[in-house]
Amino acid sequence: MGGRSFRLTDPPQAKVLMVVGTSSSAGKSLLTAAICRCFARRGLRVAPFKSQNMSNNAAVCSGGGEIGRSQALQAIAAGVAPSLDMNPVLLKPEGQTRSQVVVNGQPTQTREATDYFQRREQLWPIVTSALDRLRANNDVVVIEGAGSPVELNLAGVELVNMSVARYCQAPVLLVGDIERGGVFAQLLGTLWLLSPEDRALVRGLIVNKFRGDLSLFDSGVEILEQRGKVPVLGVLPWIGSLHLPEEDAVALDCLAQPSDPPTETDDGRRVDVAVIRLPHIANFDDFDPLETEPNVRLRYVRSCSELGDPDVVILPGTKNTFGDLKWLRDVGLADRVKQLPEKETHIIGICGGYQMLGRQINNPQGLEGGAHRVEGLGLLDAETTFGAAKQTRQVRFEVLDESVVQGMQGQTVVGYEIHHGQTATQSAWLKKTDAQEPSEAAGVVDGASAAGGRIWGCYLHGLFHNDPWRSALLRKLGISPGPAQALSSHDQLQHSLDRLANAFEAHVDFDRLMDIVFESSPPQEPQHDG
Repeated sequence: MGGRSFRLTDPPQAKVLMVVGTSSSAGKSLLTAAICRCFARRGLRVAPFKSQNMSNNAAVCSGGGEIGRSQALQAIAAGVAPSLDMNPVLLKPEGQTRSQVVVNGQPTQTREATDYFQRREQLWPIVTSALDRLRANNDVVVIEGAGSPVELNLAGVELVNMSVARYCQAPVLLVGDIERGGVFAQLLGTLWLLSPEDRALVRGLIVNKFRGDLSLFDSGVEILEQRGKVPVLGVLPWIGSLHLPEEDAVALDCLAQPSDPPTETDDGRRVDVAVIRLPHIANFDDFDPLETEPNVRLRYVRSCSELGDPDVVILPGTKNTFGDLKWLRDVGLADRVKQLPEKETHIIGICGGYQMLGRQINNPQGLEGGAHRVEGLGLLDAETTFGAAKQTRQVRFEVLDESVVQGMQGQTVVGYEIHHGQTATQSAWLKKTDAQEPSEAAGVVDGASAAGGRIWGCYLHGLFHNDPWRSALLRKLGISPGPAQALSSHDQLQHSLDRLANAFEAHVDFDRLMDIVFESSPPQEPQHDG
């Protein structure tokens, strides 16, 4: 995109911009990614930051340790490698009121919500130190808030919204979601509930997810500016088919329902893939590449009636293997899945789903509840033992044989691991090709298979993002993968981020936004794009 291009020369401290929303799912994460992309296009060194995220969709940084998936996506948008400083505190829900607390990429104890908020004084210096380090090495840091900045009962203990804005005196963009209705109450109500000090930091409003003729909201812009005394920087339209990883499982509620009729392809052949939507489903962006395949129908199901008779069933990752395995049995899906191999259905397990497919799971240290042993589904000859150490690392594997897909023996697949426990099996089909830690030797094996490769599992998140491997799997299932000229998973991600940034620049006054960010210290000599 065109527009002014700036470059700063070794600034002592990066400029900051904060994006907060009137509620969860207002679009903060994607707008932060869009802004990161726009700044990066102008030659600025930019990094995303979210002090505290709550999500079971995580990413692993190159040196190990995990951060929220949305911050990893924002880093990709900025053209930089994800780092632990971008999300120093990550909460991974394990139950209704408790979460595993990940600090600087490493898991600490699982804590109840009330106990967590009491630790605010311990966590605040960790948050500010991470932000300070990012500011010391970038030109701009784009900060994302969480939920609403006016949860009044949490005002004294929150460490992710206006407390961060006050700390670094960040100009704030307030985003409202017109899709859910009540955008005037959202934006104006939020402004009026903010303290005068915090309200003074809000420098612009954005109306997000507008469907239809944008000119119909021209009078709405006037009303917001008159009553809120804050400029509206833009009204963003609904942007469909971005194919970007989601932050958490709430997004699954918006996907097409399993009852929707499948779209026929030219040859009429379409593989029906059902992912079991576990209560604590994690890292389900593993399967995003399948959703973009023209000959695949991807569904998320929660009952036997929704499951039906698919060609493929996937048990995904989970943050609570024991709890979700019990849920599978309670709703009848466990018995149903065990019957499906008789119909020659393909059964796949990734991470926690892989553990569930084995004979049993041992829990000698009581990491997941009080049970010390739970029977698995018994579809794989594998046994898992939980340990206190959590594996979080990027990995590279060699495919050992043809049991799972043909034509891939000796080929390399890459991804990442996030799991407790080790799984013992005699039917491994992956071998680690490089050591990621001094204590780890290359040659460690992973995965198990059965029934001639129709049932298999492994710990490798991101497996389906390996384009040659995914294509080989689809051929095994009897369909053709997408056309050869189609974008790879990597290029498709970059294309989607560009579409997002293009829409942002087309509908938001970005020059005015630049002025807001840099007004206290104007950028050096502007560089005009050719």
